Amino acid sequence: MSHPSERGFVHPTPSEITPRAAYDGRRRWLQQVAAGALGAGLAGWAARDALAQAKGAPLVGAKSAVAGAVTMEKPTSRNDATTYNNYYEFGTDKSDPARTAHTLKPRPWTVAVEGEVKKPKVFDLDELLKLAPMEERIYRLRCVEGWSMVIPWVGWSMAELIRRVEPTGNAKFVEFVTLADRAQMPGLRSSVLDWPYVEGLRLDEAMHPLTLLAFGMYGEVLPNQNGAPVRLVVPWKYGFKSGKSIVKIRFVDKQPNTAWMKAASSEYGFYSNVNPKVDHPRWSQATERRIGEEGGLFAKKRPTLMFNGYEPQVGQLYAGMDLAKQF
Repeated sequence: MSHPSERGFVHPTPSEITPRAAYDGRRRWLQQVAAGALGAGLAGWAARDALAQAKGAPLVGAKSAVAGAVTMEKPTSRNDATTYNNYYEFGTDKSDPARTAHTLKPRPWTVAVEGEVKKPKVFDLDELLKLAPMEERIYRLRCVEGWSMVIPWVGWSMAELIRRVEPTGNAKFVEFVTLADRAQMPGLRSSVLDWPYVEGLRLDEAMHPLTLLAFGMYGEVLPNQNGAPVRLVVPWKYGFKSGKSIVKIRFVDKQPNTAWMKAASSEYGFYSNVNPKVDHPRWSQATERRIGEEGGLFAKKRPTLMFNGYEPQVGQLYAGMDLAKQF
């Protein structure tokens, strides 16, 4: 497996990615964190029952050095991003997760890495938090229903974990298994999906520098309704590909049968790349509505970008494929 830099990726410095004034402001913020000047703010976060997820490992992000990882679009407000969610384990209405996900217990937490790897391991959450330097990635999020957001995630590239566990030559795909606990997740009483929620990527997709294991957003620990304590973020695919509350990562030789493929394979393909030319059977994917923009449900729609705008970074992964058939 070649290193990202060998595949034509450019690694600009943070000052090249973001305006100098904003970059200097972030440096001052990081210095304040190190000096404990943000203690009062973190105490407020603790009052919302979330600080425990980052105990001993503050989620301090810096602009990513991965080309294409930062969009200069205005981020969606934190309130919108944490109250309008798809997380069926906590209900199928967009407002359900924010209302019901307080039952999730994100500590203690472990993630088992197994299958076709030379170094299988069960990682404690604290180990994962310290495995690689945290980065902030401001990614577009596009959901299959036609809505989108721009979210500043905090985490590190999935490739960091993959390199450490050393996949064997038989590993062709990566399967992600998420938590399924009826005591914590009221939505599991529904038969809308075959639980646990399972997603998957081709190994080269998982290794791509833009594929993120996220532990936070907006500089804070992930809220329960957004997939605490650790989730996947694959910005060029529809949102349902980015599994939340991951408990197991398996390296396998065959394409995983994912939750939505089991439920409706004619509507949800394995790849699920954002593609304005391939419609969902029940609605067009040519346009989208950005959550939080003036006008609400009546806001002007914008054209959907191929691969959600990340075509220069990921288009080569699908060279020669018929994306209308392998959707």
